[in-house]
Amino acid sequence: MNGTSPTYVDAVAVKNGVIVHAGDKDGAMAMRGSRTAVRDLAGKSLLPGFIDPHGHFVMSLNMISQVNVSSPPVGPVTNIPGLIAEIQAFKDRAGIADDDWIVGWGYDQEELAEGRHVTIEDLDPHFPNNKVILIHVSNHGAVLNSKALAEYGIDETTETPFGGVINRLPGTNAPAGLLMETAWLPVVSNMPVKSGNELLEVIEDAQQLYASEGYTQAQDSASRISEFSLYQRASAQGLLYIDIVALGIFTETEAWLAPGAYSFGQYDGHLKLQGIKWAQDGSPQGKTALMSAPYLTGGPDGEEDWYGKPIQPKSDLIAQVHAALKTGIQVFIHANGDAAIDHAIEAIEAAGVTAADDRRPIIIHSQFQRPQQIDQYARLGISPSYFTNHTYFWGDVHLANRGPAQTAFISPLKSITEAGIPFSNHADFNVTPLDPFFILWTAMARESRNGTIIGPEQRVDAYQALRGLTTGPAWQVFEENRKGMIKEGLLADFVVLSANPVETSVDDIRDIEVLETIKEGITIFPR
Repeated sequence: MNGTSPTYVDAVAVKNGVIVHAGDKDGAMAMRGSRTAVRDLAGKSLLPGFIDPHGHFVMSLNMISQVNVSSPPVGPVTNIPGLIAEIQAFKDRAGIADDDWIVGWGYDQEELAEGRHVTIEDLDPHFPNNKVILIHVSNHGAVLNSKALAEYGIDETTETPFGGVINRLPGTNAPAGLLMETAWLPVVSNMPVKSGNELLEVIEDAQQLYASEGYTQAQDSASRISEFSLYQRASAQGLLYIDIVALGIFTETEAWLAPGAYSFGQYDGHLKLQGIKWAQDGSPQGKTALMSAPYLTGGPDGEEDWYGKPIQPKSDLIAQVHAALKTGIQVFIHANGDAAIDHAIEAIEAAGVTAADDRRPIIIHSQFQRPQQIDQYARLGISPSYFTNHTYFWGDVHLANRGPAQTAFISPLKSITEAGIPFSNHADFNVTPLDPFFILWTAMARESRNGTIIGPEQRVDAYQALRGLTTGPAWQVFEENRKGMIKEGLLADFVVLSANPVETSVDDIRDIEVLETIKEGITIFPR
């Protein structure tokens, strides 16, 4: 991955976790000592370890005790009766008592045969004595049953907050169950969670989930202080062996920015607090992404002339981003819709930052970017973290909601490559699976569930797609001189694959397997 086109070396030598030779076999063998281990790959392919550009590591700690209510190919749910059955089976299997919580992940109303959101009227008759939360696949909301709504004091007198969505039962002001964006934030901040000690016990399983997919670095975007403290405990106890890059959540900006409270941009063991992450809009599949033109199919509760909503006023975002940038802290802004991207651009520009400053502000997702916004990215030094998995999972939904012209330009990898702007491409785990080969396939094929090609002119080849999982994300967190390439002086972070992605057809790339993952010269998968 050292260059703009594929290049290869015959041999790699590693000492003390660092690459000391990447070149010819004779040069590597000349370094061999009496205790040197020599490995022959026997036709398998060695690449830099994959880097998670954007995801939620904390989700992997909690999913173990939650029920998968995703739709195929991630989960089994295709209709509301099937969803109810899956929750009931999980309750029975896990031995969940009455009055306890049941939390599901991956809920997606777009893939239900009924074509609508689940409501309290669906859930309450089956789970009258349990508090049920079904987290939306976007992670930007959830459906709650009546008992869970009551737990959080949400009823017909609850006003919809700025930037939020509370669906109501028809003809009433009673909450129907769906909470999105700022209406969801108070709930997600106070959800039932495992204790710190319980989470530390499963941190090995969480790291293995990443390592088994070839990742040597995970990201926890939107870490709360309590979660970052957990990672600090894990690091102090020597429990971390993949790198975890955390981004502090913007709702705790004041605490993150307190003088001397936190150190940004420096590793302590395998843990680094890199910057602060803002969310300025929601998800396009949840119809909460902020657009400059209305949704063709109305809002999430049937609203007409619906553009989505900002999470907070633009002026607040501008002030907070300026406060972070003036103290030297890197900013990451979640913006899916083109109007939210405008807000992010204005916030960065208002802080006086340009590309010459090399501050590397990241706009996460950058999904419905307008072509002219790429020029603004170049001028201000903004780098996008794209999400091409959307072309498969919600490409057909976006066509209905946004129309073919705008949908064709989502995650425009080809255009950003031609503009010379570094980019990354993520799974947003657990919104979609970590599988790096699925990410490569969506970048190369851009094919929807129904077989529609979403913006064929934005397809890239395997090598360019690989840059979104290696060199791009390394650069985005100021680690291009530490990882992302097989190059002398960089960390010996590798993944061994069953086949070379560059030489594999688009149709077959999803069949590649991770055989081994190596972190700083030590095999971490399989263990």
